Amino acid sequence: MEGLTVRVKVSQGASLPEFGSSDAAGADLRAFLPDQPVILASGGGRALIPTGLILEIPQGYEGQVRPRSGLAAKYGLTVLNSPGTIDSDYRGEVKIILINHGSEDFVIHDGDRIAQLVIAPVIRSLFIPTTFTSSTQREKAASAPLECDHGKRGSTFLQDSIQLCSKTVSSVIHRCIRLFLLYFLY
Repeated sequence: MEGLTVRVKVSQGASLPEFGSSDAAGADLRAFLPDQPVILASGGGRALIPTGLILEIPQGYEGQVRPRSGLAAKYGLTVLNSPGTIDSDYRGEVKIILINHGSEDFVIHDGDRIAQLVIAPVIRSLFIPTTFTSSTQREKAASAPLECDHGKRGSTFLQDSIQLCSKTVSSVIHRCIRLFLLYFLY
């Protein structure tokens, strides 16, 4: 299967990201620590670990840095800002913020697999100011009494539910029309 091409500037001695299997979603990122290992103290020790890599991620995509599940399960080691985002216009060295939630110190050596990299498409949003937002069933459910049928039984409850749904749909349609008019008239 042919995928997306990502250009990578690799420091001498660093490793390209590589997939552990043919169906792996994330490529392993390795620590680039040629001078000395890093010790993460137990109970919250954290460090910024270099990879020796500079990525050229194509426009319209991002890099997502995620923890390795084995390190998290066995040692309590994870990526602090998970998932970390690498924007397509970032051209600095990729560094991984690791934290040790485990009960023992953890030593990171040069070449250790420390995180995973997933390249994913990005959908850019247009944020517009508004004075209202549509209501949702979730919003109504959060403010509704805990008693599911409001003390009603059988068809009365069903009729009330249908009436509420039709009012909600009508309200959403009216709000969409107003939003459309506001957007195109101003």
